[in-house]
Amino acid sequence: MKTRILLIAVLLFNSLVYASDSIKVDSLKPRLIAASPSKNVRNVNGLLFKYFDEEEHFKPKKVNGLGMGFNFLGVFLPPLMLFNLSLPSNDDYVIVPREKMNMINGLQLSLINMEPTVTNGLEINVSSNVNTYAVTNGMAVSPFFNLHHEIKGVSVAPLANIGHRCRGIQIGLYNKCDDFRGIQIGGWNENGKRKLPLINWNFKKQKRK
Repeated sequence: MKTRILLIAVLLFNSLVYASDSIKVDSLKPRLIAASPSKNVRNVNGLLFKYFDEEEHFKPKKVNGLGMGFNFLGVFLPPLMLFNLSLPSNDDYVIVPREKMNMINGLQLSLINMEPTVTNGLEINVSSNVNTYAVTNGMAVSPFFNLHHEIKGVSVAPLANIGHRCRGIQIGLYNKCDDFRGIQIGGWNENGKRKLPLINWNFKKQKRK
């Protein structure tokens, strides 16, 4: 009797382990179409629909294709943020490890992005990246403003382009980046080297304060 009970327990344990491994393997299997938040999706070769993943439960995803964000909060933020266009201060500035960020290789098209994201390609956001760590390698375009912690490439917005670490070109009415190398074109431009109207530049490595 004891032998049977022990055998049943071993079989049950093996079944649970197998089920757990199956879930892990299934989560790594690329999907053609997926949604976020999701506990069982990690890789997408196609289309990812994003809403907003809560920070404490955030599961990063790798997308080769298109990431689309439908958080309708992004429709109402632009007029409110015009009076407070800034990134977190140095005390609040938290760098997120790349392995804990979404990775989009292709196009990010969103009303607003509130998930830590690395975009390699083209980023188009109505309300840009709010309350999150954002990195773009390529081009960022917004009908209002662009907010980035890091960007390498071109950032274009009619009102403002604001970042912490920028390499490339900023084009907008107001451009600001603390650690900047490249060219700024706009009504007013600020970087760690100087402040100038119309056009500003810096091509030298800046000393960290």
